[in-house]
Amino acid sequence: MMTYTTMESPLGVLLLAGCEPAAGGAQAALATVSFADAVDPAERPDWRSDPSAFTDVSRQLTEYFDGGRREFDLVHTARGTAFQQRVWAALDTIPYGTTVSYGDLAARLGVPRDRIRAVGAAIGANPLLIVRPCHRVIGASGALTGYAGGVDRKRELLTLEGALQPQLV
Repeated sequence: MMTYTTMESPLGVLLLAGCEPAAGGAQAALATVSFADAVDPAERPDWRSDPSAFTDVSRQLTEYFDGGRREFDLVHTARGTAFQQRVWAALDTIPYGTTVSYGDLAARLGVPRDRIRAVGAAIGANPLLIVRPCHRVIGASGALTGYAGGVDRKRELLTLEGALQPQLV
């Protein structure tokens, strides 16, 4: 059984979901952070709403959006292949307020240039948006490409972190 809740954010409603805690456990282990407009929990019969399941996650995300948090300290159970886990661990090392290209990340991992698309696919499979900073990976030209929440949200996250200058409207 998965437990979920939602929270308001400057980018829209976030969906937080994870495994229910063991009997007497404090919080559910986080498995996914996504935008609520991309996932409908009502279509998942094994998901149960619990507004109190992710209070610490919600607090840390709120602190991040308010500019007071640069790293997350959360228990999570995001599952993936060994390769995905390796790429995701590399994402966790990209400092707040910086960006890295897909090619540079692949080089850090020792992945040959002809496998950069595999690195991109692993980044695209990241189930912990915002918490695991896949938004900090950009194209070699500096272009903002590929973000599950949409490029506009990627731009807003990088602007919040000071990696991009605010756009004038």
